[in-house]
Amino acid sequence: MKIRPIILSGGSGTRLWPVSRVKAPKQFVPLTGTDNLLTATLRDGLDPALFTAPMVVGNAEHKFLIHDALDIARVAAATVILEPAGRNTAAAALAAALAEKDANVLHLVRPSDHIIADPAAWRAALAQAAPAAEDGFIVLFGITPDYPETGYGYIQSGAATKFDHVSAIAAFKEKPDEATAASLIKAGALWNSGIFLYKPQTLIEEARKLAPDMLKHVEQALAKSKGDAHTITLDADSYAAVASEPFDRVIMERTARGAVVPCRMGWSDVGSWQAMWQNAPRDANDNATEGCVVAVDTAGSYIRSSGPAVAVMGMKDVAVIATKDAVLVTPRNRSQDVKTLVAAVEKTNAPLAQDHPRARRPWGAYESIASGSHFQVKHITVEPGRSLSLQMHHHRAEHWIVVGGTALVECDGVEKMLFPNESAYIPKGSKHRLSNPGKVLLHLIEVQSGDYLGEDDIVRFADNYGRTG
Repeated sequence: MKIRPIILSGGSGTRLWPVSRVKAPKQFVPLTGTDNLLTATLRDGLDPALFTAPMVVGNAEHKFLIHDALDIARVAAATVILEPAGRNTAAAALAAALAEKDANVLHLVRPSDHIIADPAAWRAALAQAAPAAEDGFIVLFGITPDYPETGYGYIQSGAATKFDHVSAIAAFKEKPDEATAASLIKAGALWNSGIFLYKPQTLIEEARKLAPDMLKHVEQALAKSKGDAHTITLDADSYAAVASEPFDRVIMERTARGAVVPCRMGWSDVGSWQAMWQNAPRDANDNATEGCVVAVDTAGSYIRSSGPAVAVMGMKDVAVIATKDAVLVTPRNRSQDVKTLVAAVEKTNAPLAQDHPRARRPWGAYESIASGSHFQVKHITVEPGRSLSLQMHHHRAEHWIVVGGTALVECDGVEKMLFPNESAYIPKGSKHRLSNPGKVLLHLIEVQSGDYLGEDDIVRFADNYGRTG
């Protein structure tokens, strides 16, 4: 049997704020290289000898970010299942199993935001797990621990099965304290990777016994879904009735068909700045740094900036994270608690928790670079071959200046081509559209002026991406 990667891309990644935001969570930002984590995960499943076309299950709000990752990874035949609201990993895995059309594949369910640094060990673990999965087991990949991590779940292995290196699961222990974690490791417990291999029908059969209501509502959401064979949007009303529960609690902790394969494959869930420090190259003072950083008399710290220069002195075991609009400073061992901090940020300054200054859109991106009373200046980029919607604003006029690439401007039915150093004026109330007909990225400076400059001052008449507001 071939293996179909089922990539779960619904997480919010709040513990990695301020780099990760609600509208651009950690799987969509480049944390460990040039690729974002979703793109890297997609690339890991491209070997045609082992894998067939993937499914990606993610939030409907991230539809275009998911498709961008698929384009960058050059994955043409993927199926995307869009959730109208997050319902945790059990519902996502069930939706993929129910949507499966091929009876001769195994489903490899894995989060989009994990790192596997040892591909050879990973392939070896897959080879050990596959025969058990084909035989009807739901196989979990257990990671041999390096230290007593309190942010992970632990698995205790039980009796051996007839398959080499595959054991039954005796018990789960979720996020123990440090003393308990150390005791579990001494007894041979493994970290729970959240990566599973099984036949889709196996999961459906177990859900029918263990979670019949969840199965029914996910079936209804799929039956009433909209879209085509490659992008499925689950029905919102049916999916709202699905319980939000993790796969482990719904299935693995209750099934008699659970099994575990131990492996050491350089795995990390990249779930905190502590985890980022542990997986990063470090200097002689045990510091990991990225960006414009100066560290003096500082040790054991993770310091990163994608915005201003950051200088740190006299600190030990801290995480300092700077972006263009926010700075986080925390003891490194408290980085699991950043989720609590983000909740406080949301109450006082919600935009800081929601999105970056550079906002991604299906056609490209924009970033506000200056603003004041009745004016705003933005840097807009439009991908080759893409267009903004045909639209109108009630409260603002716009002046567009091309600084790179080629722009096609439509204003009240008249089209004009603009080249670098040329500009166009868009009066308030005019029906207009901006397109990039060229082969390189369009860079444009937009100057807005008016009595109201909010993003909700927009009337769309036509849109290539199905947006109405």
